[in-house]
Amino acid sequence: MLAHIGLMTVAWFFILPTSVMLSVARSRLALATQVAFFIANALGLLVGTIYNGKTPDLYENNLHHKLGWAVTWIVLAQIVVGLFRMYVIGMTASETNSDESTVFLPTGMRDMTGYHQMHPDSSASMHRYSHDSGQGTESVSSRSNSLMGTNDEKETEAGRSIDHPHDDNTEGVEVRKTFGLIAADNLLIRLSKFLPRPVTKVMNVYYEAVDVLILIFGFVLILTGFITYGGVFRGRNIFNGLAHSIKGGIFFWYGLLTLGRWMGCFAEYGWAWNVRPPVGIVSSRKAKVPSAEFVESFVIFLYGSTNVFLEHLASWGGAWTAQDLEHVSISIMFFGGGLCGMLVESRKIRDLLNGSLSRWNASQDQYPYKDRWTAPTTYSFSMNPFPALIILLLGLMMSSHHQHSMVSTMVHKQWGTLFVGFALARAVTYILTYLSPPSSYLPSRPPSEIITSFCLISGGLIFIASNKDTVSAMERHDLNAMFIFTVTMGWTAFLMAWEIIVLATKGWAVRKRQQTSYASRGTPA
Repeated sequence: MLAHIGLMTVAWFFILPTSVMLSVARSRLALATQVAFFIANALGLLVGTIYNGKTPDLYENNLHHKLGWAVTWIVLAQIVVGLFRMYVIGMTASETNSDESTVFLPTGMRDMTGYHQMHPDSSASMHRYSHDSGQGTESVSSRSNSLMGTNDEKETEAGRSIDHPHDDNTEGVEVRKTFGLIAADNLLIRLSKFLPRPVTKVMNVYYEAVDVLILIFGFVLILTGFITYGGVFRGRNIFNGLAHSIKGGIFFWYGLLTLGRWMGCFAEYGWAWNVRPPVGIVSSRKAKVPSAEFVESFVIFLYGSTNVFLEHLASWGGAWTAQDLEHVSISIMFFGGGLCGMLVESRKIRDLLNGSLSRWNASQDQYPYKDRWTAPTTYSFSMNPFPALIILLLGLMMSSHHQHSMVSTMVHKQWGTLFVGFALARAVTYILTYLSPPSSYLPSRPPSEIITSFCLISGGLIFIASNKDTVSAMERHDLNAMFIFTVTMGWTAFLMAWEIIVLATKGWAVRKRQQTSYASRGTPA
């Protein structure tokens, strides 16, 4: 069992996130890391199968075993699709000599200067200038990664390769050799020629979808592994366990995404505490994505509108208790607070709120001080307090929420206090941005957002651990509430450090691929 746990930890916690980032960056190392992950995962499955064959099944019909096999086949299918992508849709912009393949080449100003020195007749309008990948470099001149990461280029390359997957005019195209064996490479090339265009599109969609969802699958697998190994969530306690796991998991991932925003992820949407890039720098689809605060408010609204019907599920058919009514009230608060947050983010609502001055604004030429009608600088950036306010109130409620034991009460107080800390840190962020609104497309990285992510990640983990079965196990083994708190703080700090390393790896892969692209064109990097 220890071998199974160790192998799965290496596969899902260390190799998989690195593999996903390399895949998103379209690195040549992506396939190698995917194969490494599959091998480590297969060894873990083999050891687990041997262990299960020699021991009685103490948790019959558990989800962990079934989901583990399903995800294994999903990953294997992605590896196969990845192989075909290298031949069917592998003739990317970095591997062709066509001039149009450089249209959306993300690069730095220094690199573009070198390019135009070698190609003086090229039109500047054909190239996008960008200085930051959102991965975090120290100076503007050294930001050779794209502000949008690799997503725009990825979409352009994929779309171009899908539209022409079997072009016969492949002179000058360097086809990737995966195995280094002529027979194997020729076999894949021949097989790829029989794939129709709709199939290649489905392959692309499947590959990208797995990249997006596989980390969440990994989180669910690790969590169900703990549940199965601990033998918890049996009988009607499964409702309490699911509630804590799902809700705590949402806050946990919210914290990971918040840390990603601070590092510069989603800068193309204006989510990295930066000015949203306009159409021309990003695609029109990305320019229409709502603000991060709108998404936060929508998730809060969605939770409140659905969970209000589930709070009595564990006691279905029984009498409503005061605790049930408390939980329903919290759901209603989420419903109303999320709705208020979405309304605040609506530009139409803002225009209507300014309606009393609109008739004067229409005839402003007749009045002096025309500059007084200019929109305030704070209008250019979203500062919506409702998501933080709702989580602040939730933290205050849970900090004083009566439980069946002192240990359970203290554990709930811990994650409730951490959520209060998140809200206060987010308030500091809004104060900083109100005093000095972002004026650049580059991430501003307010330091208070590091605190918000730490509070959300650790609070989410303790939220998961505050279920009845885990607390009962702590009491049986004479463990107090401080045990779970200290362990969670250590794991949170390590998780944040690992996330920073993984995203930095993506930035390195993007830069490495750009240097390879420049070298293939004879352009100095």
